[in-house]
Amino acid sequence: MSQETKRRVAVIFGGRSTEHEVSLTSAFAILQQINRDKNDVVPIRISPEGHWLLLKSRTAFNSVQELVEAPGKPILTGDPSIHGFIILNQSGVDSVVPVDVVFPVLHGTYGEDGTIQGLFRMADLPCVGAGVLGSALGMDKVMMKQIFIQNDLQTTDFIWFLRSAWQGESEAIMRGVAESIGYPCFVKPANAGSSVGISKVATEKDLPKAVEVASRFDRKILVEKAVDAIELECSVLGNDKPEASIVGEIIPSNEFYDYKAKYQSDASRTVIPAKIPEDMAARIRYKAVTAFKALDCAGMARVDFLIDKESQQIYINEINTIPGFTPISMYPKLWGASGLSYPDLIDRLIDLAVERHEDLKKSRTIR
Repeated sequence: MSQETKRRVAVIFGGRSTEHEVSLTSAFAILQQINRDKNDVVPIRISPEGHWLLLKSRTAFNSVQELVEAPGKPILTGDPSIHGFIILNQSGVDSVVPVDVVFPVLHGTYGEDGTIQGLFRMADLPCVGAGVLGSALGMDKVMMKQIFIQNDLQTTDFIWFLRSAWQGESEAIMRGVAESIGYPCFVKPANAGSSVGISKVATEKDLPKAVEVASRFDRKILVEKAVDAIELECSVLGNDKPEASIVGEIIPSNEFYDYKAKYQSDASRTVIPAKIPEDMAARIRYKAVTAFKALDCAGMARVDFLIDKESQQIYINEINTIPGFTPISMYPKLWGASGLSYPDLIDRLIDLAVERHEDLKKSRTIR
């Protein structure tokens, strides 16, 4: 592919999120694997404080730390006439960097929740992954579960409440947990990922501390029934006609697949393909695609499931609209095992972003 026909892909990472470090690791892997013959990369880092910085383009970064330490020029976006990013200096506008498509590698708040997707929609820029609605629904575990239930996708029993309600009604909420959910249970912030703020609660006396931890990260708290389960994951790829990968199993090093087990422990293991009957794997792939469509997702998602070891009941746990892309992340590993290499997966996601953008532009926004 000639220099003139290369796509200019803005890879955006970091962000104002508790998952900032995970985002950097995912972005580093993408920057290493993206096909440079087809794509010119425009690396953009968002600091933990929310500052947007255009990093100097280079053929390769050698470590995650280089992403953190690299100086950058401040930028703005949002104007659909720009088709890219405005570079600022002390006097004002310095120049414009045009881009063809944006690849947000932003996990969690302000990156996976529909906020930045809305910005790029306003800027008329193709964006890899789900749009505003799919991202927002995929981020809020309570809304997500309600959509799942409406589409006959069974979840574990759950209740939810607001942080403000706990402050004045904690005794009533504790009774509700005991009567409706029981112990053990999981307490989670409704809007967070990478298992940040999640606690497994064995007895009632441990519930207040778990709620306190979850409340640090969100105003909405989710309590789910814990089941003795096999943890399975399935990757989905596509737009209007999505496809599911083979199914993989997670064997966490800790009691559950928490942040440390996901990103800091070498003891956690994955089994690909999962050692489950083929008919069960087929049902999981079907449910993964159903969940993807129900939430109006696009491009990519990883769907997580639980299989009750005793009853063999399949529960859908959650969907991740910007799944991890680290070297040990299941989303690219499952597609790799399904026959799609990491570089080809990136190319496919970029193609899907452009395809969806062209479809969206067919809808009139002015009379």
